[in-house]
Amino acid sequence: MADAPDVLKRIVAKKQQEIEVNKSLKSEAAVERSARERLDPPRGFIDAIRKCASSDQISVIAEIKKASPSKGVIRENFVPTEIAKSYAGAGATCLSVLTDELFFQGSNDYLQQARDACGLPVLRKDFTVDTYQVYEAASIGADCILLIAAILDLHELKSLSELARDVGMDVLFEVHNQAELDNVLALKPSLIGINNRNLHTFDVSLDTTLDLLGSVPDDALIISESGISSREEVRRLSDAGVTGFLVGESFMREDDPGEKLRELFS
Repeated sequence: MADAPDVLKRIVAKKQQEIEVNKSLKSEAAVERSARERLDPPRGFIDAIRKCASSDQISVIAEIKKASPSKGVIRENFVPTEIAKSYAGAGATCLSVLTDELFFQGSNDYLQQARDACGLPVLRKDFTVDTYQVYEAASIGADCILLIAAILDLHELKSLSELARDVGMDVLFEVHNQAELDNVLALKPSLIGINNRNLHTFDVSLDTTLDLLGSVPDDALIISESGISSREEVRRLSDAGVTGFLVGESFMREDDPGEKLRELFS
């Protein structure tokens, strides 16, 4: 990850320290047992998105996020169960829950609370760099994990994605540019997230999604991430062939996140 932005390098360094601490508290073998013995089976994250696409409907991955490194606290009144129910009632396809504690004030508990509050499949939104985290994600009930191409090489993307599928979870591969997309495409992914945020400058441009769309095979589902705040933007991207959208901040700043979801996607 030599070319990764400094903020990602800092997050990953802290994440690796966190993983070592967690391993000392609970062994990887124990976490793997929990992952493979989960009582509530995965809900089919990609299947839910594919079902929408087959009926020409837009998928919405609605995010539950309390804070971010660049914006600080986004939502003071943060109750994951209420947010999840609001999203589900407004027609969200899936949920995304931030579990990183240090930089995003997230928690594994938030994912479990949100998933228990509704019937939607849930993405664990975190910085996955180790097999321990894959098992951990399954053990807390995640239906899908995020693999960020900016922090993982091709071998790591392959091994972590294969392990995720082995324990029953789907994978959302996230890319920011053509080089990252080329790496991911070598794995024949079913679900690709194109993040519109430039992590070097933090600028957001929907052209990132539009510029990369032409390189994605027709059989891959495409999710546009970051910077979606108006119906016009949704229409522009969906008309270009985007399957769905991952939206967080626009929803989190509203008293009723589900109402904002309806406003953008009804």
